[in-house]
Amino acid sequence: MGADTGSGGAQGREFAWTDADFDRVQSLIYQRAGISLHDGKHAMVYSRLSRRLRDTGYQSFREYLSWLESTDGPEWQEFVNALTTNLTSFFREQHHFEVFADHLKAKSAATQWRVWCSAASTGEEPYSIVMTALEALGTRANFSLTASDIDSKVLASAAQGVYRLEALKGVDSSKLYRFFLRGKGANDGMVRVKPELRQAIDFCIVNLIRDDWPFRDPFDVVFCRNVMIYFDAPTQRRVLERIHKVMKPGGLLFVGHAENFSDSRDLFVLKGKTVYERR
Repeated sequence: MGADTGSGGAQGREFAWTDADFDRVQSLIYQRAGISLHDGKHAMVYSRLSRRLRDTGYQSFREYLSWLESTDGPEWQEFVNALTTNLTSFFREQHHFEVFADHLKAKSAATQWRVWCSAASTGEEPYSIVMTALEALGTRANFSLTASDIDSKVLASAAQGVYRLEALKGVDSSKLYRFFLRGKGANDGMVRVKPELRQAIDFCIVNLIRDDWPFRDPFDVVFCRNVMIYFDAPTQRRVLERIHKVMKPGGLLFVGHAENFSDSRDLFVLKGKTVYERR
């Protein structure tokens, strides 16, 4: 077994943690979710997976990972949930929503819009998308959003649509008034999205590296922001090819500020700052 590295020593640790354990986790999360964990993530992985050992009753990572490899049960979802990162906020990367609104307004009012948010996390991004669409197109718009994530827990939270008021400090007051209900009494300081936002969204679990995407009709717009940074280059290419297949020609793909797909010009053409058009 390898020595403990990268995580500040083993003193005070509840469970033994070795290089071999980390290597197995690296391999399993890559196979299951396409995520490339770099070697600086020892402490994060130990911390997050320790909770799974406590919940499942295993006394060592070796035993837990051996059990995981021997099953195809619900613990795989818990394993993925534990190792995925969910950083999000309302109207993150504001310029995307301005480009999106202009794109919506440029088409006929009768256009049927199908949009996919492929990393919904706890819901801030999909609700920001729907708010933008309703303001750009009006309440009678023919608009639907599919919001997916690989993490079942954050999706459940997104579907609830309940947030701390402080999480909306960057949202202007007109949107707050139009799209949110303020909590009272025990729920003071909380808000819930209004039904018109929730009704426009279909939440579902989608693993981007699997070929079992549940979509029948192509999308006009796809938001796939700050997801590809967790994939290596071959995985990025495979996911981009699949996204290309589920989009209409001329559709827009919005990606994260640190993501660049200039190597995939055969699929997407850069149209602006981290906005691509499907060929």
